[in-house]
Order: sequence, then C-alpha cells, then structure tokens
Amino acid sequence: MSLDWPRLQRALAIETERGFCNLQGNTYRFNEYLHEALTQTPLQQLPLSVRDRWQETAAAYAHYNDLSPSQRRHLVVQTRQLLYDVHRQLTSPPPRSPSLNQALKTVKGIGDRSAAKLEKLGLYTVADLIYYFPREHIDYARQVPIGQLQAGETVTVVGKVRRCNCFTSPRNAKLTILEIILQDSSGQIRLSRFYAGARYAQRAWQEQQKRLYAPQTIVAASGLVKLTKYGLTLEEPQLEVLDRAGAEIDSLTIGRIVPVYPLTEGVSPDVIRRAVNCILPLVQGYPDPLPQSLRQRHHLIPLDRALQYIHFPPDQRELSLARRRLVFDEFFYLQLGLLQRRRQQQQQAGAPLNPQGKLIEQFYQRLPFQLTGAQQRVVAEILADLERPIPMNRLVQGDVGSGKTVVAVIA
Repeated sequence: MSLDWPRLQRALAIETERGFCNLQGNTYRFNEYLHEALTQTPLQQLPLSVRDRWQETAAAYAHYNDLSPSQRRHLVVQTRQLLYDVHRQLTSPPPRSPSLNQALKTVKGIGDRSAAKLEKLGLYTVADLIYYFPREHIDYARQVPIGQLQAGETVTVVGKVRRCNCFTSPRNAKLTILEIILQDSSGQIRLSRFYAGARYAQRAWQEQQKRLYAPQTIVAASGLVKLTKYGLTLEEPQLEVLDRAGAEIDSLTIGRIVPVYPLTEGVSPDVIRRAVNCILPLVQGYPDPLPQSLRQRHHLIPLDRALQYIHFPPDQRELSLARRRLVFDEFFYLQLGLLQRRRQQQQQAGAPLNPQGKLIEQFYQRLPFQLTGAQQRVVAEILADLERPIPMNRLVQGDVGSGKTVVAVIA
C-alpha cells in the first residue's frame, strides 16, 4: 500500500480537534487531501470486504463542505474506523508482541465501556490514542507550603485535615458541597469541591466522604490558587489521601504535570488519562524510524520516550524534549513529502518555451523605470526555468513594493 497511514490518522485527529472546520493545510484543505488520498488508492490492493465502503467514503469527501458539523463528525469517525479495519486486515503484528494497531477495547485496563467512549473521538487503536496529543499541560508538580501560596499559581500542597464537612446546599437540593480545612506547619487553607447530582445528595455518600477525609488524615491537593473573600483557595482541587507524610503521590493528576486533551460530550478527562496510562507500556521499545546517528546529530530523544512523555512527562525538561522530537518528526516527514513531490514533478515531461521575443522587449521599452538588479536576476531565473523540459515550480517572494508584480507580468 502506498498510503501514509500515520499521516492520514494525524489529519483526521487534527480535524477532530479543530471542530471539523475543514482545516487548510500547506497545500490542500483537509477534505481535498482525504479525497485525493482515498481516490488514488488502487482498489485491487484493498480487501474485497471494504472496497465499496472505501469508494463511498472517498466520494463523500468531495462534498465535505456541504455537510453539517454533525455530519462531518460522523464521516470522520467512519473514516477512522474504515482505516482501522483495512490496516488490521493488511498487517499481521508479530505474535505475542504488543502492536500499535491493537484495538483499545482489548487493552488491559480499558475495556468495552471506555473504548466505546473513546470511539466518540475517533480513537480505535493504540496508535490512535498515543498520537492523540494533549492540547496543553497543567503543571501541578511543584509542591508549595500553604503559607507561601500566591494567587495565579498551579501547585500541590500536602497537609493534615483539620476539619471536614460534606452537606447538601441549602439553595440547591441536587448540589453537594465538600469543605476541607487543610493545615501544614506554615498555615491552613479552605478547600471546596462541588458535586451535582442526586446520588451525591444521599446521606450515605456524604458520610463516606467525611470518613475518607477525617481529621488528621494526610491529603495532597492540586489546583489553581485563587483569591476569594475567604482568602486563598484552590479552584476545583484534585484530592488524594496519603498513607503517611512524605508518601509518594500515586495519581494521574495530583503532584505532576497533567495533560489536557480535546474532549467531546460524554468523554471526561479521566477516561482519556486512564486509557493513555494503560497503553504507555505498549509503546516502550517501539522501533524508531530515525537512525541513531540522525537523532544524535540533532539531539533528539527516542520516539518511544517522546510518545510517553508528551502525555505524562516527569518534569518540564522531559516535556520540552518530547515536544521537540515530535515537532522535528512533523517537519521532517513534511520535508520528505515535498522532496518526493518535487522528484515526481521533475520526472514529468514539460513543454520547453522560448521566452525571448518582441513582447518582452516592447514591455521593457514601455516601462517608465529600469528593473533593479534583483528584479533582473529573478526574471532571468524564471525565463531559464521556462526553457527547461520540466515543469517550473517557483515562488517569488519579497517585501511590499519590491517589484513582484512586474516580474510576474514579464513571466
């Protein structure tokens, strides 16, 4: 197959992230790229069971602009499922070896329910999810004494519970409020969490929370420091009970750099974070297409490490290294694609032209000025290109008023 599977999946993932807006790429719009890629795939190379679906999907992208946002979303989701089905049939992963083509619902710890939610985002395989990069990260890794908190920071605090109360709001019977006074040697802070729904208003659930956060319990809390009329607090704090002071915080959000993913209705941040955490071991040791010499020359970390740390980096330095590697890959493969297209174009036959004629001379005579040295040089390069037996592919670039228009008229 000549299809670039990762590039197709990335295009579909970015279109999903941008809200199905038919994103404009460097050369094509999203629907033009999908239509051309699917249309130019020889049907004889596809399994018989999917050839009709493949043709229908390719044709649908020709009318992508006419579809509503919900229809576009449905088409993108169907396309990702189609690519997954085809790729699964055309590839045979090594026995007993984890594969990025593995269906998410078969990964230990994810299961059918979470996989069904992830499908709403067009995520079907391990590769789909591992390349579903966070749109940003929140740094909760910095642990700060309560007495040194500053509004606007994202931090983690650890202290003992001084008092805990869990009750139904007097103004809203379906709103439950959990209030905790957390104290360390430098001061104390009031934390509040809000739970909407009838199940949280039940007395049994509220009493359970009081037992969980009983006085003297050691708790880690992460969030954005906010100034209220009651003093400093953490906005929507993430809470975890620790066994003892100094114990390791075992959480996907508390005390670490937290990934923030593009979401859709019915898919919570925790669903994606837990699923990503389940597939990270499958990425370890995954083959790197870039040779070690190239990675060393450009100071790039291995691909498996970059894919793991773009989701859950241990610190800001590793996050920066992961971003740098993945950004390098994007530009590197883009450049390879452009070079391949240039080579294909150079192999095409063109019609050589002889641009030396009366019209150009007459035009020069009518101009009320003489061309600058740079303009003459660019004109000469263009005329030389026109005389070659291959199609010309040239971009004229310059500041406002530099003479691009007169050069273009001569050409």
